[in-house]
Amino acid sequence: MIEAAKIIGAGLATIGVAGSGVGIGSVFAGLLQGTARNPAVKQQLFAYTIMGFAVVEAIALFALMMAFLLLFAV
Repeated sequence: MIEAAKIIGAGLATIGVAGSGVGIGSVFAGLLQGTARNPAVKQQLFAYTIMGFAVVEAIALFALMMAFLLLFAV
């Protein structure tokens, strides 16, 4: 019973990884849209995009870490 709960919990924790994929797509879509509207601020938008990418990727890594903790540490 506990093993099944661990597997279900790990599966639910990986939903955050899928959500971060959507978030990364949104970040880069915003970059493309902003660059298309105003090409003069391309460098500044790229810096903000990389920062946003790092934040979203960190959320994915935390979700993956939680899944592994549920599977192997509990």
